[in-house]
Amino acid sequence: MSDGSTGGDDRDASPPPTAVLRDLLPASVATTDAGRVAAVLLAGVAAAVAVLVAGQLFPFHSLNHDEGVYLQQAELLLSGRLFLRPPVADAFRPWFFVESERGLYSKYAPVPAAVFALGKLLGGYTVALAGIAAGLVAGTVALGREVFDWRVGTLAGVLLLATPLFVVHAGVFLPYALTAALNVAFAVWYLRGERRASRRDATLAGAAVGLAFFARPYTAVLFALPFVLHAVATLGLSGAWRTPVATLGVGGAGGDGGRGDTVDDDARALFGRRLITATLGSAGVAAALGYNAVVTGDPLVFPYLAFAPEDGVGFGERAILGHEVNYTLDLALEANALVLRTLFTDWVVAGTVGTGVAACGVALALAGRTTAGEDGATARLRRGLLAATFATVAAGNVAFWGNYNVLGALDEPTDGLIYYLGPYYHYDLIVPTAVFAAVALVAGGDVLAARTRALAASERVDRRAVGAVAVAVLVVASGAGAAVSAGAVTETTDRNEAVTAELRAGYGPLADGGAPDDAVVFLPTPYGPWLNHPFQTLRNDPGYDGDTVYALGDTRELAVSEAFPDRALYRYVYAGSWVPVDDSTVRGTLREVDRVAGERVVVDVTLDRPDTAAGTTVRVTTDEGSAYLVATDDAGPLTLRVVADGERVTVTGEGVEPSGPDTDANVALDDVDEVAVEVYVATGPSSGYSHQIVFPVERTSDGDVRALSPTVETCPVPTRCVPQGVGDTPSDRGVTVTVSNATRDA
Repeated sequence: MSDGSTGGDDRDASPPPTAVLRDLLPASVATTDAGRVAAVLLAGVAAAVAVLVAGQLFPFHSLNHDEGVYLQQAELLLSGRLFLRPPVADAFRPWFFVESERGLYSKYAPVPAAVFALGKLLGGYTVALAGIAAGLVAGTVALGREVFDWRVGTLAGVLLLATPLFVVHAGVFLPYALTAALNVAFAVWYLRGERRASRRDATLAGAAVGLAFFARPYTAVLFALPFVLHAVATLGLSGAWRTPVATLGVGGAGGDGGRGDTVDDDARALFGRRLITATLGSAGVAAALGYNAVVTGDPLVFPYLAFAPEDGVGFGERAILGHEVNYTLDLALEANALVLRTLFTDWVVAGTVGTGVAACGVALALAGRTTAGEDGATARLRRGLLAATFATVAAGNVAFWGNYNVLGALDEPTDGLIYYLGPYYHYDLIVPTAVFAAVALVAGGDVLAARTRALAASERVDRRAVGAVAVAVLVVASGAGAAVSAGAVTETTDRNEAVTAELRAGYGPLADGGAPDDAVVFLPTPYGPWLNHPFQTLRNDPGYDGDTVYALGDTRELAVSEAFPDRALYRYVYAGSWVPVDDSTVRGTLREVDRVAGERVVVDVTLDRPDTAAGTTVRVTTDEGSAYLVATDDAGPLTLRVVADGERVTVTGEGVEPSGPDTDANVALDDVDEVAVEVYVATGPSSGYSHQIVFPVERTSDGDVRALSPTVETCPVPTRCVPQGVGDTPSDRGVTVTVSNATRDA
């Protein structure tokens, strides 16, 4: 194999490709621009992959609801804001946004969101994904070319395109691919700057690492650490650190020669490069701290720590939103071993086979031969810096408890986000894996070429037969590798396609223009009081003035109604469990919601009961208490009237009486309250079903009552309720609800 030179512009003059393929390739491929041409072509393929994956595999986004966070933050930036200021507190809080006196802000740094926003300006958010994917592949090609040669770089780009973790994340709005692209750019420009002694490259390296730090500080530090240690070591060993002293004349150029205070031009240039890179890298740190000061009020408190103070790097008690764990070193080592095993068996190119090939590539790179005029020690050091990222990224992640969380249950390989989106905290490692796998494959190709030339030179062997055999070997090997890679990619995409199918069913009433214009839609909260969790695609404009406004259901609905008096109101309801990985789909619909106001609000309920009904009980509940009633007629239709005035709610009905002689059929109302009426119909000694009728009420300043029409559900069992309008409720168990009053205010 031919290793890249480290000392001059002739480094791209690599030996020609294998002889058996030379005649099959365009002549330009063997020129010094071949690597650049390959980078452009492969970047175009990567961009197409990103567009395809985003549009086809993740049209409703992935299981990682951080996507909605970054896109909401991007929309904020596009509007020139850092804070959301909802018109009604509590009813509009998006997932992973932090509450503060100045408004709501994202727990994440703004760099990924800014890149996504730039894509929106250029034509759509997916444009950003295409650009990130293209940049990462082009950077991988450049890195392979810089450290080895154009053949390694080109093949590394191809292998990255066949990497499952790359393919899946090419189409999601998460920060890992972007940070990897910045880290790779830093590595390329740092190494190129060393080879060329170029201040321009040093400048670009500093800008890239500074931006990477601003995007994801810990990730950037782990990847850059080998290069930073190299920068510090060379600064010290070369004596370049004395440059400021010598420049100021301290010690003098002609001082004690034994002290070596004189700094030559090379050392001065080295110091200059280090200063530029460090200054721009530090600018990224300063930008991150400055952003912290603006949003959290403290430069040392990152937004994610303001959201969950125990969510940082390190060991001990770790917690976020009620999820807590004692993250011991033993647990960290166990979790990270599982993550790394999953990475190198399922999520790098060709899985276990690719990992083995990459390991061979590392060995060849660190012990490989060098070409004439090449400084072998320097070449091996440069390769070693790239190889060292395996160690720093893997070791550093042990201290991050996110690698425990991404696994789900440690003893269940199909649990957790890692099963669908891979070990994304180790995303950076797919690049050196692809590069070193390419090293081994190119070395194998060179060996095959050498053997082929030797056989072809022999007069006792048919040269055409030798060429045919060589081509056949390459074709078979390439086909086998492609099959393994395609199988790994297909397996991961199939998992996510099943998730998307369930999401498509759930979003059905709201997808493809289904959401009504000039309306407010109240959304259910299966995962807690958050918007965009799980409904990532249903995001509000920062000014809450979009065609459709989304608010949390059962959370200050009357206040939301008052804040948007001219908009129609709807509730999105669904039947089933919103768990897109359980192989069952939900059925949803939109239900129009009426505003009601007057001296009294009257809810009339008619319930059908089967002939098997053995008894019926009614419970009405408010924040102030509960009342219980019993229906004396066991079968046939049951009618109830629920009346809410300014003081209390009363339930009456034919054949319905309080449950005891000392009980009432009414219960007090708070100023702002929620009325819940539960009707349980027993169909046997231990069987039955219930109806739930729930609506918000509020006493106005003039003593009247405001309310919204109820949510109505039928529950075959207490933990499984079917909203009205969704599902197949038996005809003899139906419920009809009407709302009226003396004065209706639309």
